[in-house]
Amino acid sequence: MNNHLTLSGTVIRTKQLNSPSGINHTVITVEHKSQRYEAELLRNVYCIIQVILSGPRFNSVTDKLQAGVQVEVEGFLSLQQGRNGQNRLVLHAENVELKT
Repeated sequence: MNNHLTLSGTVIRTKQLNSPSGINHTVITVEHKSQRYEAELLRNVYCIIQVILSGPRFNSVTDKLQAGVQVEVEGFLSLQQGRNGQNRLVLHAENVELKT
């Protein structure tokens, strides 16, 4: 099975977290807007997704990830359960490229 996603969009929020084991996490919220053809009709596409960047390999880019920055993120999707019990998909980054 394959689980790989590439998504481009605009950073709308950023926050820094440290796990109990001492791993640095940067959580960014990315907003994506585009148009795609589906069944030969042009469709507006819109989504907002949280992206998690974990570990020191992202240290060189995390300070540049501010609201309004264009990014392209590659990674894998995983289910995350919030404190309220709600499930959501999050994108765990394997590569982040700044586009602005």
